[in-house]
Amino acid sequence: MRIFITGIGAISAIGNNVEENYNSLISQKSGIKKLKYLETTHSKDTLFGECSLSDNEMIELLELDKNGFYTRTALLAMTAAKEAFYSSGCTSEDCRTGIVSGTTVAGMGQSEKFYDKYLNSDFSNGYINTHEAADSTEKIAEYLNITDYMTTISTACSSSANAIIYGARLIKNGVLDRVVVGGADSLSRFTVNGFKTLMILDKQQCKPYDRDRKGLNLGEAAAYLVLESEDLLKKNNRLALAELKGYANTNDAYHQTASSPDGYGAFLAMSQAVKNAKLKTADIDYINAHGTGTPNNDLTEGLAIQRLFDKEMPLFSSTKAFTGHTLAAAGSLEAVFSILSLNQQVIFPNMFFENQIEELEITPETKLIENIKVNNILSNSFGFGGNDTSLIFSRVDNLNIKFD
Repeated sequence: MRIFITGIGAISAIGNNVEENYNSLISQKSGIKKLKYLETTHSKDTLFGECSLSDNEMIELLELDKNGFYTRTALLAMTAAKEAFYSSGCTSEDCRTGIVSGTTVAGMGQSEKFYDKYLNSDFSNGYINTHEAADSTEKIAEYLNITDYMTTISTACSSSANAIIYGARLIKNGVLDRVVVGGADSLSRFTVNGFKTLMILDKQQCKPYDRDRKGLNLGEAAAYLVLESEDLLKKNNRLALAELKGYANTNDAYHQTASSPDGYGAFLAMSQAVKNAKLKTADIDYINAHGTGTPNNDLTEGLAIQRLFDKEMPLFSSTKAFTGHTLAAAGSLEAVFSILSLNQQVIFPNMFFENQIEELEITPETKLIENIKVNNILSNSFGFGGNDTSLIFSRVDNLNIKFD
């Protein structure tokens, strides 16, 4: 059974919707900057990919109760899911519809403000119950009136990519006809301090795949896709944005926070995704690499790409210099970027690259490439614990994304 994408939605540091994200990508405008909303001792000396809308602005745009308890993760999620859902032209009543959402930060941004009081007194408020990962998924389901199926995935930075796989499997196994899939994560002091402790934050603009890379820029985002079965697509006579052609999830279990030195897990994910799609390596036109800017990731992913593609090397780049590493949202956000690449026949640049990594023989694309034939895109998302996921999106006829 073939799986198609009929709607996409995104909010990130480079735009509050899909079109704004696209315009920033083709204008080569990074969203990495000083923090405006999150209060942390690292705000003065470190750059982040923070979304431009405040919590109150999102509450107003979503027409929510101002007295409700909505975490920033949930607000980002609802904003992007709403765009994806309604851009697809579907409703939750016309077929069996579900939601699969990924997150790691969940409600930490709010609960960390009240943790001490909650732990040491009888203090309590509505935000205590929004800490769990499922809260943002439940908020989306309620907002979009999705009642047939709901679940949450948390596999670190591959969470939303795995949500896409899980949604596709629900359709292929006849459980659902349509699934809203993706993920969301907001910035929090907990994650900032955690990555600071790991010593993999770059205080300045990150430089994925560069010899002198120093680490990643943390970002926040949400992105969702609407997956539909081929039968439902034909029944409603709707156009698709792309096809989810193949996918794979592997785990090398090498280390809690590092990839195996030879990139074995990444190699397995990519090779199995190509096989699952019934394609050959020569069929892949472009790779949206995980490319975080950390010494470990970029080297090991690069080695895995070289091993798999050898002399049939496709073009590749990382878009994280635009948005920062958005953790659980990275997979679905870069899935949206991949679909935009297919629709607009462009390849987005790997910004701020200067020097090739000495151990690699490959370098990313550093300039925007337009009017290029792109039929199949491989998108990578690799998480802590070696949870590695690769997705393959393919171009379809009669595409229906148009921008002014």
